Amino acid sequence: MATQMKAPPSTKKAIVDVPFNYRSLVEKYSPGGRYIDAQTDDDSPWVPFGETAAIKHLAFDVRRNLFSNILWVKGPGTIGTHFHRGTITMVVLEGSVRYLEYDWVATPGGLILEVPGESHTLVTEHPDGVKLFGWMEGPIEFYDENAVLIETTDVWWMMNHYESYCKENGIPINPKLYL
Repeated sequence: MATQMKAPPSTKKAIVDVPFNYRSLVEKYSPGGRYIDAQTDDDSPWVPFGETAAIKHLAFDVRRNLFSNILWVKGPGTIGTHFHRGTITMVVLEGSVRYLEYDWVATPGGLILEVPGESHTLVTEHPDGVKLFGWMEGPIEFYDENAVLIETTDVWWMMNHYESYCKENGIPINPKLYL
């Protein structure tokens, strides 16, 4: 028999002062929780990623080479073959997407998990393309059709992508994106 949950959701809307021995260290060193508006360009603009795609950068964590963004492929198209050196977790927000290497198609609400040591070729055939929310860890190597390395992207590449675009377009750098 399953154990009955003993801490159900509360009906009282109140902040509870939870005891924690190291609160002063958290207050001193933690960047704290934050909210990033992903629906508008208020916190982060759409930055072109090639001719038919864009990235909305949401978070950069240099300590873990971790970054979060929304990738938008604006219509039917391909993001070339890429090799993962870290773990990728994505959720389909709009449209649909598949990888040439697999026999499934991911649709809105679907979860895509990618592990280090695999290469993929992302394709969307949806008329409106696809928007993917992702948390990515480690480098991603992009290759051409002859398996020649073209570019390695990581948290530093993503930060440069974001900051260069902002500087070129007079958009202030948003410190909330840096963990």
